[in-house]
This record gives sequence, structure tokens and C-alpha cells, in this order.
Amino acid sequence: MKIWIFTAMLLCSVVSFADERSKAINWKHLSDVRFSRKFNKVLDMYFLYPDFGRSVKDLEGKKVAIKGYMIPVDPDGNIYVISAQPMSMCFFCGGAGPESIVELKFRDKKQRFKTDAVKTVTGTLKLNSQDVEHLNYILEDASVSGQ
Repeated sequence: MKIWIFTAMLLCSVVSFADERSKAINWKHLSDVRFSRKFNKVLDMYFLYPDFGRSVKDLEGKKVAIKGYMIPVDPDGNIYVISAQPMSMCFFCGGAGPESIVELKFRDKKQRFKTDAVKTVTGTLKLNSQDVEHLNYILEDASVSGQ
């Protein structure tokens, strides 16, 4: 009986550990998206709205890890993005598309990162197709690996 209880406890801990692990993804994973230019009546402007592909939709709500270049948007407000390209080549500068950056919502708000520091960030992937105040990809409860 004791062996059965120990085995059950061990199996439960292995299953919960597996749930906590993150899936390593790369920028190619996030490229399964198409954009259409649509007019936003509230802001009286055109924006690119995403239509996420099946492989990206399958990642939604999952814990993922991605490596890229840190770009401080507002370091005092702890607003950062991670980019497939360094700052001089990122989406904001015309070197790539909106699928090449991910908004980071950090668990620990007291961190600072230098521009273009290469980091691996882990968090839960949220897809955003409507709110133009945020990026299309958001990592919630994010943390930096190997710091």
C-alpha cells in the first residue's frame, strides 16, 4: 500500500512539474500570421489587424520561452518588448513586421534591461487581435531566464 501511495505522489509531482515547463519557441513560430489594414473609427486611423494561423493559435495560453533583443519602451514604467531584431532593425524602424516583437508584462516590476541585451524570456502567450493599445503578442507573467 505504501508503495502505491508513494508512486501516486511521485506521478502527481512529475505531472505538475511538466505543466510548469515552458515550450521553447523561435520567431518563425510567430510568423504564422497575416495582417489586414483596417480603419479604426475610434482613433480615426488605419491599423494592421492580425489573423493568427493555426500554429500560433495552438500556442495561446501556453507557457513559452523566446530569445531576442530587449527594447526598453518606458523603463521607468517597466514597459519592454523583446524583438527578433536589434533596435536599429526592429519593427518600429521598418526592418521587420509586427510579428517580430512581443510585449512583456513582467512578474517582477523592478527590473531594468539595456537596449539590445539578448535575453530569453518566459511567460504565458496571449494573442491580441483587437486592442491597438497593445502589441499582437503579449507574454504575461514574464520572467527572464538565466539572469
